[in-house]
Amino acid sequence: MAKEEQQMNSSSSSGSEVVSGSIRRVLLISAGASHTLALLSGNVVCSWGRGEDGQLGHGDAEDRFTPTQLSALDDKEIVSITSGADHTTAYSESQMQVYSWGWGDFGRLGHGNSSDLFSPQPIKALQGVRIKQIACGDSHCLAVTMEGEVQSWGRNQNGQLGLGTTEDSLVPRKIEAFKGISVKMVAAGAEHTAAVTEDGELYGWGWGRYGNLGLGDRDDRLVPGKVSTVEGEKMTLVACGWRHTISVSSSGSLYTYGWSKYGQLGHGDFGDHLIPHKLEALHENRIAQISGGWRHTMALTTDGKLYGWGWNKFGQVGVGDNTDHCSPVQVKFPLDQKVVNISCGWRHTVAVTERQNVFSWGRGTNGQLAHGDSLDRNVPKIIEALSMDGSSGQHIEASKADVSSEKTWVSPTERYAVVPNENVQGQSETLFGKNGNDVNVPESDVKRIRI
Repeated sequence: MAKEEQQMNSSSSSGSEVVSGSIRRVLLISAGASHTLALLSGNVVCSWGRGEDGQLGHGDAEDRFTPTQLSALDDKEIVSITSGADHTTAYSESQMQVYSWGWGDFGRLGHGNSSDLFSPQPIKALQGVRIKQIACGDSHCLAVTMEGEVQSWGRNQNGQLGLGTTEDSLVPRKIEAFKGISVKMVAAGAEHTAAVTEDGELYGWGWGRYGNLGLGDRDDRLVPGKVSTVEGEKMTLVACGWRHTISVSSSGSLYTYGWSKYGQLGHGDFGDHLIPHKLEALHENRIAQISGGWRHTMALTTDGKLYGWGWNKFGQVGVGDNTDHCSPVQVKFPLDQKVVNISCGWRHTVAVTERQNVFSWGRGTNGQLAHGDSLDRNVPKIIEALSMDGSSGQHIEASKADVSSEKTWVSPTERYAVVPNENVQGQSETLFGKNGNDVNVPESDVKRIRI
């Protein structure tokens, strides 16, 4: 076994267990609305940030301001992690099992109910299914099987599940529209979904008000619609922001479409695009990874350069200011470190460099940046506990919650007295408020009021 994969030693520190020892490599990162996860070598999962809805998986509703090992998954041999807005999934290849936890409204956890979960639980409907990839949006999830089929579950008010209806699904259901079509990957936004097939075709479905489906109009689609306007380009990657979509072609070109009120499409303006539009500002670069935030976008080139643009109120673009950017700006790292992995949350961003350092920036109010405080930051700051160059070495807290003694399933009615509607105060109950904002876009972090 490689040195970095040896088991860490444990020691107690001021009432909380601390995991330390040989450095583990950060293999994957995934950022949700206000929480973040990392998968380390040795199948170790860490989570931090907002925990109100159980999305951290530690058996409680507490925020974590530093990386904390998700002990409930220690023996599950997890190989992938995916954060939704306020829920999370993980997949064990050896056990062929998907786990989910967090906010459960609309059935987004896939367990046949709408209860919240404060620790990981297996999705019974996916037991034994070989999973290629999982995508989580605001309130819905999708899984691509190794055979190229797609299953979806959760909220479906705009057809984002692709099942031909607007009924929510509390358990995973196969998208029959893809029969005979092998899907490579999927991406999930707020209420829309995108997919790339093994043949390089691009699809979109769900909520299409801003052209974020790429189908040339603003209509919703209840089943996947083929995007046929990218001439001569086969697509290899796709990602969704809240209400915009990003795709990469086999030539490494970047395309964006959908909502661009904050410049998140990167075309130098704030206009929506109803079909995929090539991002000329990066035409000299080959794009290797993409990620969409609530209203910002990140693109990673094949030579390790990171570019960001869009909404930047909390510094989530990472370029040293808090001004929105409608064109790509390069994000700088100490010693010009090359980036190898990137993930956008709603208002924060996380990156891993080739030196095995993890950086974060943007909104920090719930500890989602893992710096031990709640400060916002507009430039990348190293996460000491996860980084090779961290000043104190890798230093990860271990969750001490005894999940076996916790009440695992909690219905929303038990936890909250009020479930407010989606309208922002002071706006009419039309699609757009008098200030021009989309009333379905929350303007604060408050979702539900705790009893």
